Order: sequence, then structure tokens, then C-alpha cells
Amino acid sequence: MRSSRPGLLGCVVLCALVAACTHHAPLSHTESPLASGEHQRVLNGVRLYYRIAGEAPAERAPVLFLHGGPGYNSYSFARLMGTRLEKSRRMVYLDQRGCGRSERPWDGRYSLEVLVADLEALRQELGVERWVLMGHSFGGTLALEYAARHPEHVAGMVYVSGFSDAASSFATWKRELERLYPGRLAAAASPEDPSDYGQVMRALRGVDAQAFFNQLQFHNATYLQMQDAVDAESGLSNTGEMSRALFSTELPRYRFSASAHVTAPVLVVGGRYDNSIGLESIQALAKTLPHATFLEYEQSGHFPYLEEADRFARDVTQFLSSLP
Repeated sequence: MRSSRPGLLGCVVLCALVAACTHHAPLSHTESPLASGEHQRVLNGVRLYYRIAGEAPAERAPVLFLHGGPGYNSYSFARLMGTRLEKSRRMVYLDQRGCGRSERPWDGRYSLEVLVADLEALRQELGVERWVLMGHSFGGTLALEYAARHPEHVAGMVYVSGFSDAASSFATWKRELERLYPGRLAAAASPEDPSDYGQVMRALRGVDAQAFFNQLQFHNATYLQMQDAVDAESGLSNTGEMSRALFSTELPRYRFSASAHVTAPVLVVGGRYDNSIGLESIQALAKTLPHATFLEYEQSGHFPYLEEADRFARDVTQFLSSLP
């Protein structure tokens, strides 16, 4: 089982199967919070790790990258795409609480409200009035929630393969599960738990669930191998703790309904073959956002920044150049 898969799907397995966690020694925090390099700060009751890289004029809003999972880390995006974006923007790579090189919260608090509060605490720590949010998968969920609650602090958003409508995404899972394993869904029906999420998870018992999720996320297995290699290089893994918390509470019924409050320009990117989120779900969200531009990546699944890297770097750089 690949415990470090960044997409939403792979971490569903982890929320049921993995209980281990990793502790990391604290780094020095005597340097400026906006200085290039690695930082750790105690924010909102937990020590968060973030790394800053890239050069840009001081007046240009920094870009905060929000990784997926839930429970992944920022290493692979920084390694695979970040260096290209750093040529024109200062990038902030955050490992969310309990993820990557950040500490687990001692009180076990994981919720969208708490995670958004972490982001706002980081913004205040950095001393920036506005920043650009870039969220992939579950990170896109956090970007939406933050932008709706703190629109005055968001200069723009890049929303990549994001999770915004659980019912729509789960319908995609069910369609693919029936296609690959005919009859398993019907056998997994239960009057005690009729939810789509519960039915899918029961249907996956006894099959290679990680292989199923990989098929939904990657259009080309070559990119799965690339992702695995970078994950191994990082030495980091997803403990499953955040996934367990969120999938047992908010995420199975989640639907973003505050689009009118997202006032900043948004670049929405979706892969044609993303069966972990569903392209229809991503397109539908884009139509509800007041200032959104939608781009379909015709050769991508869940990871457009990996599967069509040159186009992604070009499109995002162009979008960022239009922002303050």
C-alpha cells in the first residue's frame, strides 16, 4: 500500500488502515518568518512547518501552496513544479497540521474550521496583507474555505483538481467501481449506512483498493511511477490521522456553498481523466465562482502539474502575472 499518495482517494484507505505517526525535531525560528528557507512556528496551538523559496518584488503577493490528501505534504509539488513558479513568485510551501514535517496536534483537532484558522495564523505570522492561494485536491477545499471566510486577504487563487462536492465525486467513484468490479456495489448496499461513501468503502473490501484509486487518479502509469519516486525521496508518509478525522465527520457530506463570497480571480484547472474528483464537479464549481477561468487539461488525470507540466507552468505563470 502506498501510504504517501497525495490525492483524496488514496487517503481514504489510509483513514481506515494506518495509525502510525512521525515526529520531527523542531527547527530554529530565530530568522524572519518571510526569509527563504525552512521554518517552524507554533501557530494556533501546533508547530507548523513551512518553506519559502523564490524571488519576487516585495509588493507582489506570495503564493501559499496547499497540498492534498487529506494528510499528504508539500514536498512533491515543490520538487516537481515549485522550482518553475519560483522564478517569478515567492512560494510558501506549508505542511498542514499533522502532515509531513508539521506536528500532530496534541488534542487531535482536525476540522475545516481549524485548518482555515491555521492558515490565517500563518498569514499574520508572515506579516502579509494578501496572498495567492494554490490548492491541489483537498488543498483546493481549504483554499475555497479560506477565500470565502477571508476574501480581503486573497489576491487570487489557483484551484487544481479540487474537492468541492462530495456527492458528485462519490458518484464518479461508484461509476468507476461498477465498471471495474461489476456487481460489487450492489452487494455492498446496506440500510444501516446507505451513503455513497459507505457503500464504496464496503465494496472495496477484499480488492486492491490502492490499485483502484491509482487507476482513478492517473491516466498514464508513468506519472504514478514518477510520483512514487519523489515520495520515496522525501522520506515522508501520510499517517492517515487527518483523513480519519475528516472522513468520519465533514467530508462525506461536504459541498462548498459560499462561492459568492470568493471575490478574487480564480484559475480552475481540471484533468479530463480525473476520476477521483470528476471533471464535471470541477467544471460545475467554476461556473459558480464570480471571477473564475476554467482550463481543461486533455491529457491529465488528477495531477495536471505532473502530467502536463509545461502547460501547467505556462498557464499558472501567466495567471499569476495578472495578479498584484
